[in-house]
Amino acid sequence: MYKVFFNQKLILLTTDIISPREDSPFFYVKFTNKKFVVQMLKSKKVKMLYLYHSKEDKLWYYFLNMFKLIEAAGGLVRNLKTNHFLFIFRNKKWDLPKGRINKNEEVQKAAIREVEEETGVESLSITKPLNTTYHIFKRNRKYRLKKTFWYLMETNYNGELTPEIKEGIEKAIWIDKKLIVSLKSQMYQNINLIISTYINN
Repeated sequence: MYKVFFNQKLILLTTDIISPREDSPFFYVKFTNKKFVVQMLKSKKVKMLYLYHSKEDKLWYYFLNMFKLIEAAGGLVRNLKTNHFLFIFRNKKWDLPKGRINKNEEVQKAAIREVEEETGVESLSITKPLNTTYHIFKRNRKYRLKKTFWYLMETNYNGELTPEIKEGIEKAIWIDKKLIVSLKSQMYQNINLIISTYINN
């Protein structure tokens, strides 16, 4: 079962047949299309959506035929001196820094580059991989699927943070671990997934 987020709603790609509910419909992915999926998720009556195929490779094949895949990388950064975590504020949401992987660029190098560019932080080192997330976004009137590779990073950096304004980032700040849970309602669900698998443990 794979989770794909559309704003605050969830698409579950599954190889199991699940009993649908009115707010959680179930469809065979082979017989759906992008327009239908987006319309369903925009409906106020729908909280989540199940897309099914008995074979996992076919499940992804049909889904990726609907949405062009864009790969990105980013990080959850812990400051070793303060034990605070690095967040950005963009589009009225608390978010983690991330960005598109360039052609022929190594994923981990892309993750570090994007975090540095979006926040101005320096001296980053990756300690371990975290979850890989998927979400649908709209750009130039087209819906695309973003696959983001996440890493836990550390730094001793105590300099000024500089949010990348041209990317719509209003703030880049360090947040105390104890305060992060209280901000989860102002985060996207894919970011909550990263937070819940590390910070809450």
